[in-house]
Amino acid sequence: MKKVKRFLLWFVVILALLVFAVFIFINTLTPTYSGEKELDILRDEVTVYFDAYGIPHIYSSNKIDAFKTLGYVHAQDRLWQMELLRRVAKGRLSEVFGKDLVETDKFFIALGIDEHTKKTVASLDRNSEMVKLSEAYLAGINKFIEKGPTPVEFYLTGLDKEPFILEDIYDAVGYMAFSFAMAHKTDPLLSTIKNKLGESYLADLAIVSDTTSTWIKNYRWQTTDSIATSVQVNWNKALSKLPIPQFVGSNSWVLSPEKTKNGKVILANDPHIGFAQPSVWYEAHISTPTYEKYGYHLAGVPFPLLGHDKNLAYGLTMFENDDIDFYYEKTNPDDNDTYMTENGWQPYETVSKTIEVKDASPISFDYKKTRHGPVLNDFANQIQEEAPVAMSWIYTKLENEVLDALYGISHATNIDEFQKALPKIHAPGLNVMYGDKDGNVAWWASAKLYQMPDSVSTKFILDGTLGKAEPIRYLDFEENPQAINPPWKYVYSANNQPDSIAGMLYPGYYLPENRGKRIVQLLEEKNDWDKESVAKMILDDTSSVNPDLVTEMIKLIDITYLNEEQLVQLDALKNWKGDYPVESISATLYHRCVYYVLKNTFEDELGKDLFKQFLGTHLSKRQIVHGTKREVGVWWDNVLTPEKKETRADIAMKSFADAWASLISDFGEDTSLWQWGNVHTLEHGHPIGQVPSLRKYFNVGPFSVNGSREVINNMSFPYDSTGLYKVSSGPSTRRIVDFSDIENSMSILPTGQSGNPLSPYYKDQAELYINGEFRKMMMNKEEIIKKSASILNFVPKG
Repeated sequence: MKKVKRFLLWFVVILALLVFAVFIFINTLTPTYSGEKELDILRDEVTVYFDAYGIPHIYSSNKIDAFKTLGYVHAQDRLWQMELLRRVAKGRLSEVFGKDLVETDKFFIALGIDEHTKKTVASLDRNSEMVKLSEAYLAGINKFIEKGPTPVEFYLTGLDKEPFILEDIYDAVGYMAFSFAMAHKTDPLLSTIKNKLGESYLADLAIVSDTTSTWIKNYRWQTTDSIATSVQVNWNKALSKLPIPQFVGSNSWVLSPEKTKNGKVILANDPHIGFAQPSVWYEAHISTPTYEKYGYHLAGVPFPLLGHDKNLAYGLTMFENDDIDFYYEKTNPDDNDTYMTENGWQPYETVSKTIEVKDASPISFDYKKTRHGPVLNDFANQIQEEAPVAMSWIYTKLENEVLDALYGISHATNIDEFQKALPKIHAPGLNVMYGDKDGNVAWWASAKLYQMPDSVSTKFILDGTLGKAEPIRYLDFEENPQAINPPWKYVYSANNQPDSIAGMLYPGYYLPENRGKRIVQLLEEKNDWDKESVAKMILDDTSSVNPDLVTEMIKLIDITYLNEEQLVQLDALKNWKGDYPVESISATLYHRCVYYVLKNTFEDELGKDLFKQFLGTHLSKRQIVHGTKREVGVWWDNVLTPEKKETRADIAMKSFADAWASLISDFGEDTSLWQWGNVHTLEHGHPIGQVPSLRKYFNVGPFSVNGSREVINNMSFPYDSTGLYKVSSGPSTRRIVDFSDIENSMSILPTGQSGNPLSPYYKDQAELYINGEFRKMMMNKEEIIKKSASILNFVPKG
């Protein structure tokens, strides 16, 4: 008995020691938010005040030390995110996640982002302040790697930490540039439809924006100074495995003093990006004697993409312009190493690469390049026997000054200095939104635009052999869409079509008018906007388009075939305002019906795979209204039922019946259970959270959420056969800057400031975000000191 007691005693002691050791170890992995740290890279002392949400307010006597400190505190909260983001463009995700990411790595290697980065960095002026501040930021990251705790993800994946270099910054920006692009989802699909079904099927599609829809107006401010199918399927498979979010769309509007209650500019911005954990943006406030900015940073990027100070504020949305073109190439039948051009046969450039793969042997692969760019077939194994298709992307073709642009806009002190930096953005295409304390408001569509021959449509794969489908000229920045201090007293962007420029409607992959129309509707009817009313508007979940579509389609329903409950819900749908609170039943029924209208219209001609690709394009979103309003069209007939020619009314009736049956199958006949919140949910997924046993520790959510696709509160989701609308993208921040009360401007992040699961700031904003609440973006030093949750002092060594 004594031996048993002694054993139990020792067991308890050892268990207690193990628990204590684990507790100590876990504590060593958490970020440090208070105390004092000695950094031998600093010249002077830097004080960082962390507010109640973990946002650093960095006070330094000089910019170099401030950016070093920014790099350190950014890394301690987001090093894992930085690590993944820099690996995408280099094709190094397989080193972390294994063979499942090999095709993704091949894809991004062949895009040439990292190759272009190396050329850019080799030609940089190392004495420019942009480079010096970037290197200071990197020095801070690397000092954390050297001295700080290792994030838990590195232990779980067995990954070693490596120093960051300038190339990593450019590669992160390069990934952002590609994730904005939509051509790879649309052009091959349209080429397949054209080749498979013919021109008549293209005529009924919303390939270009409807001239009756809401476009973004220009205003010049006058001052005194088949193969395609395989390519697309392969790309979508590669992109679907990315462990980091893609950039999708955005809203922004800036109100002139004449539109606001207090007579000062108000800027609102909510960039729409794929949801993930951690959130995309890292907020930081820097204050030095010569520089101050409250900014939103991408992981590993020193200059904020969104920002404000007491003089000016700026935000971004995606332009959605066409900056990728595809070309059919022709290989010489007598020499497989050359391809046809208008000047004769030219040699392919062959590139050989090796991908390191976790828990497997390295994989070597080759791909070819033409004058247009990489030949996609070489990393799309299923189409090796097809004609070559090359991709031309403006980002890798022209000089890369995007980081100079980000430096320029974040250091501008007025509208002229700000505008001067914008021509350096060649790609990705960005709608840059601006407002300042002097009452200026502006929107610039910033990208290097180019003009193609009149006979060429860049929405299809082009003939690359004759030289007749090449850009004629690049436009000067002054020709880009823009509006500066327009007489209607506001500017806005919702990724919709901008008005014509340079004698043409610039091609792109614009989203439908839905959000833009609602924004204009709300802004036009009111001239006393304040911070609170703008906050309400940024959460608006009402569609000004969907109720009209419902009215159009209900006319086609033969109610004699409906039962009593169907009549009740159809009547509710008829009176629906187009809003999306979580308790709405009409919202659920609407989206089920729309999905089945698309399915019953397009899947018979396209087949299941192509229909799935179609649903992933902006084209499908534009097609919903455009297509359903067409009384007659080739798509209405079901080609699988040759004995009958279906009409629009037939599709409407079948789609309503299919939607109703699917809801009964999912939730039963009690329609009170068909609430929007039961199907429309948001979970912020972490790459490690894909492991079921670790999901609850790394993922945040799920939550039932208001909002929907293409409303201002754009909680978007893909359509699929499940009928469960899992939100995939939406506002990556909601941000309101009011120059009548700049120090009380407001913001929110979807989850939290930190990417470290052990940090108290990992998910502390998640409930606030779901509930539509905001928090202050503090800039008053006295208030920051008074309300700081902790203080971390960085001191030079010795």
